[in-house]
Amino acid sequence: MKKALALLFLSVLAVGCTQTERGAAVGAGAGAVIGGLATGDVRGAAVGAAIGGVSGALIGSVAEQPGQCYYRDRYGRRYIDDCPRGY
Repeated sequence: MKKALALLFLSVLAVGCTQTERGAAVGAGAGAVIGGLATGDVRGAAVGAAIGGVSGALIGSVAEQPGQCYYRDRYGRRYIDDCPRGY
């Protein structure tokens, strides 16, 4: 019963989050689980959470900008512009 209430509470909190924040939270959680299982210690879980959080935030920020894509120029700099037609 406590787990169900905790999940309900967390889902209510997530309703007010932006897509970027939700992506970061899901990525951090998944990264922590995968890192912890892969290494078997807390340090691996922390590294997995950090990598997953950053990755999830990037994916979430793209989802907030429909019709916009990330590109890299020949110098490696990232920029955002309109996606190609039909994408």
